[in-house]
Amino acid sequence: MSDRAYVLINVMPGQTSEVVRALSAIKQIKTIDPCWGKPDIIVVVEVTDQDALTQLVLKRIHEIDGVSQTDTHLVYRLKDSKAK
Repeated sequence: MSDRAYVLINVMPGQTSEVVRALSAIKQIKTIDPCWGKPDIIVVVEVTDQDALTQLVLKRIHEIDGVSQTDTHLVYRLKDSKAK
């Protein structure tokens, strides 16, 4: 089972298109949505575990020219509280 996260990305002015292009080459990124305001881009990622998420954000996304800041939100699963 994979982990999913939302990564909110702020970019330097005028760099959104270049950052989107670079993000599209990363296979773990499932959607890329440029937005008005902050953040500039929201991506949905699917990774095998939290270590893979750390590597993806710190080693791949942060190293893209034009990326100034990220804010990562890991999705968690709620367990069904009803006993069966």
